Amino acid sequence: MKKYSIVKKLFAIAAAAALALSLGGCSDDSARGTQKSQTNSGESQAVEPAGDRTYQVAIIKQMDHPSLDEIAQAIEAELAQLAEDNKVTIQYHTTSGQGDQSTLKQLADQAIADQADVIIPIATTAAQIAAASAEDSKIPVVFATVSDPEGAGLTGLDYVTGTSDALNTRFIIDMMLAQNPDVKKVGLLYSLSEANSAKPIAEAKEQLDGRGIEHVERTANTNDEVIAAVSALIAEGVDAIFTPTDNIIAAAELAIYEDLIQAGIPHYTGADSFVRNGAFATCGVNYTDVGRRTAGLAYQVVAQGMDGVEDFYLMDGGIITVNTETAAGLGADYSVFSTMGSVVEVTTTED
Repeated sequence: MKKYSIVKKLFAIAAAAALALSLGGCSDDSARGTQKSQTNSGESQAVEPAGDRTYQVAIIKQMDHPSLDEIAQAIEAELAQLAEDNKVTIQYHTTSGQGDQSTLKQLADQAIADQADVIIPIATTAAQIAAASAEDSKIPVVFATVSDPEGAGLTGLDYVTGTSDALNTRFIIDMMLAQNPDVKKVGLLYSLSEANSAKPIAEAKEQLDGRGIEHVERTANTNDEVIAAVSALIAEGVDAIFTPTDNIIAAAELAIYEDLIQAGIPHYTGADSFVRNGAFATCGVNYTDVGRRTAGLAYQVVAQGMDGVEDFYLMDGGIITVNTETAAGLGADYSVFSTMGSVVEVTTTED
């Protein structure tokens, strides 16, 4: 039996209701569906139960990198608040599959053996494996940050729901062309092992083809391969690079951003964590918000059941994040973005 760190915090019904609202901005704007689709823990702590109910929550990160770490930390904090406010005890344990599918399966199976009340997998592969592991037990699976739940086979399952950070790819291409109308060739950088990258890459190709812009693809599955792929794109003279919410590329951003700045190539990405690690710009969700809302949904499920729960809830985008240091290095004027949405300026952080 795993040790769980014990925390407390209240569930606000209004927060759950907010999940079902149509959300605008630079992502698609509606909830989808009507059906219900290093392995180290954080430091343990014990808090005396505030009520009679105790819930066990297994949080499983697909791998360690800033986006998924940010989501996990937000989930933990929100579970603590939900327990405190609701006068219940929530015991949670956070693990990482380190990007290895067999490890992810072991973690999901262990959560089921430990009789967790809910499993919260973070990212697509972790969610797919957790859903498959829970098929017989029907332990609720509430995933976080799956970009294409339908394409990942996570819809139509009466024990699965979660939050999606699906990109509005068209809007990011619009940003790219607004900043530089002379873009002629765009590099598409992603991993073939990331199921969540397939749909936005297909959408990017369609958008670029429709505008008569050449595109070239480079894929990678390790840090070294990402570095090599970026070198190839630089050699091919691309004017900009697009990467969706791809965990493999995100983990390597700190290793590539300086080369891209030196080459004068802006990197447009699917999440603000890329931008905080040196990419140029994105329009997408705030991952702390994703974590909070996922935790709220998980508490709703364990406290009230799956009745009325959607397949998944699409998170609001609407936030354009720009790395000002990268912009300066590129000599890129990003003032045009202020007419397209709410701009948040960040600088590069080495984490």
